[in-house]
Amino acid sequence: MAPPGPRYLRSVPVISFALLLLFGAHPAASQTAEQGAAILQRLDRLEKENRELQDEIRSLRDILTKAQLTPTKIEEPKTASTAQTGAEQEQAEAQPETASERQQVSEHRIEELAQTKVEASQRFPIHLTGTLLFNAFTNGSNNGGAQNPTAASLSAGPRNSGGTLRQTVLGLTFHGPQTFLGGRVSGSLYMDFFSGSAASLNHVLRVRLATVQLDWPNTTFSVGQDKPLVSRREPNSLAQVGVSPLTNAGNPWLWQPQARIEQRFALGEKTTLTAEAGIFQTSEQTNIPADLVGRVEVARPAIEARVGVKRQSGDRVFEFAPVVHASTTHIGGASIPSRLYGVDWLIKPSSSFEVTGMIFRGQNFANLGAIGGLSVNAANRVIPVRGAGGWIQFRYIATQRLSFNVYGGQQDDRNRDLVTGRIAKNQYYAGNVMYLLAPNVMSAFEVGQARTTYLGIGNRLNNHYDLALGYLF
Repeated sequence: MAPPGPRYLRSVPVISFALLLLFGAHPAASQTAEQGAAILQRLDRLEKENRELQDEIRSLRDILTKAQLTPTKIEEPKTASTAQTGAEQEQAEAQPETASERQQVSEHRIEELAQTKVEASQRFPIHLTGTLLFNAFTNGSNNGGAQNPTAASLSAGPRNSGGTLRQTVLGLTFHGPQTFLGGRVSGSLYMDFFSGSAASLNHVLRVRLATVQLDWPNTTFSVGQDKPLVSRREPNSLAQVGVSPLTNAGNPWLWQPQARIEQRFALGEKTTLTAEAGIFQTSEQTNIPADLVGRVEVARPAIEARVGVKRQSGDRVFEFAPVVHASTTHIGGASIPSRLYGVDWLIKPSSSFEVTGMIFRGQNFANLGAIGGLSVNAANRVIPVRGAGGWIQFRYIATQRLSFNVYGGQQDDRNRDLVTGRIAKNQYYAGNVMYLLAPNVMSAFEVGQARTTYLGIGNRLNNHYDLALGYLF
């Protein structure tokens, strides 16, 4: 019989290890020719499933080591793809396999595993994830020189268009062993290239999200850098990834260091309550007048809380969560309160339609990644800017590959807390269509418009068009 062709050598690593265990655990002499032929037939049919089984590569090394130390027979899963008819079995029996051929296949699988294995110095499993994202975009004249402006600029300039890979996201996730009191440790780190400038040779890697958490059945404690508790949700967009969608238009999103604790309660078979509290590091010099930058303390601790009630029945999900933020801004010898109160929600009446969003109001909350913050009035006194905002998104999932998203938001600050030329209201509306070209290839086309009102001057508009292609890994 001729040796197996190249297609057998390209088969799923999982199958090769199954072969190695089957024939390593028992001498070849104990296997009949019929059994060997049947396994080859299964190998041929399972070749089509190789992409779906890549996640199992990382665990097979440990399985192989244990099998060599303590030989055991591992039964091959019986699925629809491995079932054979009587005719197929007769055809397989006509192609007996030798032990040397089986060994050749197994050796190739071991080489592939050695090339793809990722292991931490502490021997904990690490998964590489992320999205290689390319954006082609064009903007109106009030773009302010930005790739994806979150507000229309006061002065018009030349339109800009181009392409970029700056919003590519790299991620690492890990899972550690059981820790004290029966908990487990896990973590994640996500980075992008949105720092630096828009020049193609000046993209700088930066940290987006990073968390280390301890999980128990009903409790989670975490530390790291993440969105504020008061703004857990955000719209779906491949156009705005470097910053959270609807920045400065109803979504206070800024990624900052923080510590959180979460407690989960069951209120019934279909209803749960989640209580979260945390300490959040604010960014006090975000979106404040230039003459105040050197006078304001850079960062302050804030207390945040979120209590969510969720009811789920099949594909239907309803969740509402009141949120609160409280901190104090230090400027010179004065202390100015920062407060935000709001509610976020998820309404999913069916598997194909959902509504998400949030509303809020408060004062001096630019330290969360919003506009407003502080202002200097006519008496040269620093005062907190009061305002309200929010956003909403409607999502329709037409098929497993195709979805439509329409979203919009605004922040409206109180005019008498501002001076002429400051942004009094900023609105942004967008719609996109997302389509999976392949299980790990996503495309999207988005159209958006920023409408910005400058106090005492008027409105400015900027249109944005974005075509995105992302490779998920």
